[in-house]
Amino acid sequence: MTLTTLCYIEKDNSYLMLHRVKKEHDINKDKWIGIGGHFEPGESPDDCVIREAKEETGLTLTSYRLRGILTFLCDDITDYYIFLYTADGFTGDLKPCNEGTLEWVSKSDIPFLDLWKGDLIFFKLLEENAPFFSLKVRYIDNVLIEAVLNGKEIEIASL
Repeated sequence: MTLTTLCYIEKDNSYLMLHRVKKEHDINKDKWIGIGGHFEPGESPDDCVIREAKEETGLTLTSYRLRGILTFLCDDITDYYIFLYTADGFTGDLKPCNEGTLEWVSKSDIPFLDLWKGDLIFFKLLEENAPFFSLKVRYIDNVLIEAVLNGKEIEIASL
């Protein structure tokens, strides 16, 4: 298992999204995701999300919240535990990211982007201001085949 963070920075009813178009061999190639990345030795989840936000966006997070833990299982990559954050306070100026294009996207437009299908589950939870959650998603050939929220299976066809 690999430990990572994923953060959606909020401003004006939009999230800062990263369109992953710059790396050739990237499991997220062409997908829209939040910012974040792998833990460095000795980092807590908070340390990691603050560092990754600064590295990828140039922004310093001043108000953020851990919203849930994602277990991301995919047949062709290592499994991930992802600490999911939202942030509603930051300082600094947005800078270009070497992993893709950063863009503020209206929350209402998010479902129409090229996302991992399981992301629709946690975006709904974020919008509902759901309490801390655990979400497991399993993909085969990049197709969502299983989703389990707080120990209960979710009907994938309804997504």
